[in-house]
Order: sequence, then C-alpha cells, then structure tokens
Amino acid sequence: MIPHWRAVRTPSPDPSDPTDPSGSQDERTVTFLRLGVGLIGILLPVALPLGNWLFAELRGLSTNGYWPASMSGAYYSSTRNVFVGSLCALGVFLVCYRFDRRDDRWSTAAGACALGVALCPTSPPNPTAFQATIGAVHLVLAALLYIVLALFSVYSFRDPRYERKPWVARGYLAAGVLIPALLLLAAVAALTHLGTDWPIRPVYLCEWLATWAFGAAWTGAAVELAAAAGPSGSRATVAPTADPAPQ
Repeated sequence: MIPHWRAVRTPSPDPSDPTDPSGSQDERTVTFLRLGVGLIGILLPVALPLGNWLFAELRGLSTNGYWPASMSGAYYSSTRNVFVGSLCALGVFLVCYRFDRRDDRWSTAAGACALGVALCPTSPPNPTAFQATIGAVHLVLAALLYIVLALFSVYSFRDPRYERKPWVARGYLAAGVLIPALLLLAAVAALTHLGTDWPIRPVYLCEWLATWAFGAAWTGAAVELAAAAGPSGSRATVAPTADPAPQ
C-alpha cells in the first residue's frame, strides 16, 4: 500500500501538537524539495571526480589524482564551485522544507549545517591555526548534517501514521543505519591513514555511499508522496491521517 495522506485545506493550529500541519506546504512543493535533496545526494559524489577529470582533459593537464581525498577535499580542486554550490542548494532546500513541526526543526538544522559546511572549508595540507580551527568546525557541521539526514530516514520517512509496504520502510531504515556506520568507517580510515595510496580513498568511498544513502531515501520519499498525490497533483496542504496506521 502506498502512504496514505489526507488533504487539509483549512487546518486549525494546535501549539501543543508536534505534528500540527498549519505550517505545512502543498504536496508538489514537498515533493520538489525532497527530490532536490535526493538528487544532490545522488549526483554530487559522482560529479566531483568526473568534473576534475573533465577540467584536466579540457586544459590538457594530467588527469592523475582527479579523485579528491574526501568529498570536502574537492574545495581545493577544480570542482570547488560545484561542491560549494551543491551544498548551498542543499541548505536552501532543507531550510525551505516544511512538513510538520518536528521535520521543520530537523530540516532547518540540517540546512544550516549544509550552509556551514559550504562556507567553512576543510583544512588544507599544512594548515595554519586558523585554518585548522575552521576545518574542525567543518567536520562537526558535516557530521551533524549526515546525522540529521539519517534521522529523517529512520523516523520521518518510516512514520507509522502512514501506510507503506514493509520493504519500503526497511529500505529507509537501512539508509538511516548505513549513514552513521559509513561515517564511522570514514573516520577510522582518516585516523589510520588507510588507503592513502589508493586511486579512490576509503574516506571518499565511505562518504560517497553515505551520501547515496540519504539521496536514495529522500528521492524515494519524493516518489512516494508523488504517487500518493495521484494524477490530479493535488495542491492541498500535506497532513497525516488522524488515526495512526501501525507498521
């Protein structure tokens, strides 16, 4: 069964209800924002090395080392603008996202973290004290961004108030568990300097898979909502049904 949604055109706000839909957006807007977040997550890990390779080819330079040591390392490569621009777009999508009170808070926090990651670059080789401090802020914000996006997969997209096939809920759960697990592996690889001579660094590979995990979850959530809205493309406000439907 696809998720069950109810159109509420004139909801009355209830400050005591964390799922009060009075600030929600119409289904098309929510679908668009979810899809935007998902596509950035799916395309960015591929765009960075591919862009570096294309820039080197067009300039007649060596294409050796076109894989960044990490996704954040793209800040010091030819795809810096792609990296920063994508994170800024991700931040705007998340800040603008409105669904229910809990999701609004999470998405605003995640959007602020994404903008912070874009504006606070990771530490370069041989950093100054100031650059090292900014790099530490970058790492903290990046970790928080991934963790909040994992919470969406584990809790928001698996909300028992909505009916969905069990394998879909399990897919969201798998994405939510994979994200922190892959971040932990990336941290271990960075601290142990594992695979520093590999063409694709383990840190980048772990970040790539974690980014794909949240990208797939958000894209799937967009497809679910679009399917639930039906061919009419209702523009009514998105809100959950009043009677919960347990998984």
